[in-house]
Amino acid sequence: MAELSKEILIHRSDIAKRVQELADEISRDYAGNEILMVGVLKGAFIFMADLVRAISTPCHTDFIRAASYGAGSESSGHIVITKNVELAIEGRDVLIVEDIVDTGLTLRHIVDTLSLRNPKSIKVCAFLDKRKRRKVPFEADYVGFTMDDGFIVGYGLDYSEQYRFFPDVYVIQTRVD
Repeated sequence: MAELSKEILIHRSDIAKRVQELADEISRDYAGNEILMVGVLKGAFIFMADLVRAISTPCHTDFIRAASYGAGSESSGHIVITKNVELAIEGRDVLIVEDIVDTGLTLRHIVDTLSLRNPKSIKVCAFLDKRKRRKVPFEADYVGFTMDDGFIVGYGLDYSEQYRFFPDVYVIQTRVD
């Protein structure tokens, strides 16, 4: 059985403040337009829900799911879309909402895939950005927080499908006995 050691990285009050700041910026940038917000499952669902509630611009929501990690914590580099966006994208302003920009491989694949469907625009809003881990050039248009490295959980982020429910974000280490 693995024992979890956790240290708080981002407090829930800081998360709430930053989500509101992002929502205000997005609302200004899309003023007079409607957004199609596409959440990347599963990690972004809590962030996206808070963002949707804080935005003052009309929006529709949909989801996409891409697999790249398999059983490990490192990206395999091979990206597979396992759930695609169901709403029409053509001619719409699309905002992809992601939990973490890490290697950039998954988001590059998602952006490229959705771009083939002729959106009016496509941007990315990421809760966290780990710039040091990039394998391909990729910059999100909106970023909540940046961090160097570390494995994190909480606020929708998981370790082995656990700990998403934590309202704060923690850096974790596991020890197997």
